[in-house]
Amino acid sequence: MKPRHGAIALVLLRAFLASPAGAQAPAPPAGPSLRGLSVAPDGTIWASGTGGTVLRSRDGGRSWTARSIPDAAAFDLRDVEAVSATTAYAMVAGADTARIYRTTDGGGHWTRQYDDTRKGIFLDGIAFWDGSRGIALGDPMDGRFLILRTEDAGAHWIEQPADAAPAALPGEAAFAASGTAVVVGPAVRAWIGTGGGATARVFRSSDSGRSWAASDTPIPASPSAGIFSLAFRDTLNGVAVGGDYAHPRAARANVTVTADGGRTWALGDSVEATAYLSAVAYLPGGRSVVAVGTEGTFESADSGRTWTRSDTASYNAVAALGRADSVVAVGEGGRRAAWTVASLSRLRE
Repeated sequence: MKPRHGAIALVLLRAFLASPAGAQAPAPPAGPSLRGLSVAPDGTIWASGTGGTVLRSRDGGRSWTARSIPDAAAFDLRDVEAVSATTAYAMVAGADTARIYRTTDGGGHWTRQYDDTRKGIFLDGIAFWDGSRGIALGDPMDGRFLILRTEDAGAHWIEQPADAAPAALPGEAAFAASGTAVVVGPAVRAWIGTGGGATARVFRSSDSGRSWAASDTPIPASPSAGIFSLAFRDTLNGVAVGGDYAHPRAARANVTVTADGGRTWALGDSVEATAYLSAVAYLPGGRSVVAVGTEGTFESADSGRTWTRSDTASYNAVAALGRADSVVAVGEGGRRAAWTVASLSRLRE
């Protein structure tokens, strides 16, 4: 891979399994599609995907161990949420099948905590505030988004009553592209990004998902377009990205930003430098943002207002590695890569 340029100047450290440092490995021809990605507080990386695949890395992405779920071999694990090096949750996204699994021994054994086969059920993402409290998002059922909450580490997943669940517009849903259509933040805040209908919206909650308020965004929406991912660096400042997965190269508004916790959203990337984006992540300690999609990796040094493309490799999900200078990404064919950030000092606030 050629050296990367732009505001953040990402430099590739390690790609798929035994790849030499400093080079990107080609995707294996029959590897899993990886969309779930999460980094535990201690830096352990968890990834998940098709065929019940779960992978874990304890060395920043240099090597990976398969920790797959035999019980989920027929399903797509669209999201994984890391609590620690040993504890994680994995989510099945499938038509009329919703499952959540938990491991407490590093993926050696998995317990099925939630199993729902109601007609029309489809989970889009899960997120955790801590080791006990978490939330799961599903597409609308009977006109309202499905919200599941747990306060006992998943021993019980409680469905939000219909009268307290977010009401959906006609055609509105969430996209399970990277598991980050739902994210959580400090002070038990949570946010949901939507698309699929006439308007891409962000729902926000300040009480662990018990109640929600919605705001429109400038990202265009359609059955294949809208918001695919959210990231917040604190309770006020956030970015939402997306696009149209059916037309990933189309010049359009794919980024929107907020400075008031999601109450109002302004257009980001006014020059339309980005392509379709399926995931976005803040680097710790500043305003630097990295986003990925099928058309490449994009970087912003100003919380998503302006962007540059750093490469054209396809990825589905991206996450910060917990340090102020590193990210990891996963994609199709089992592709995995980690980057370190150069020239970060000038990007810090």
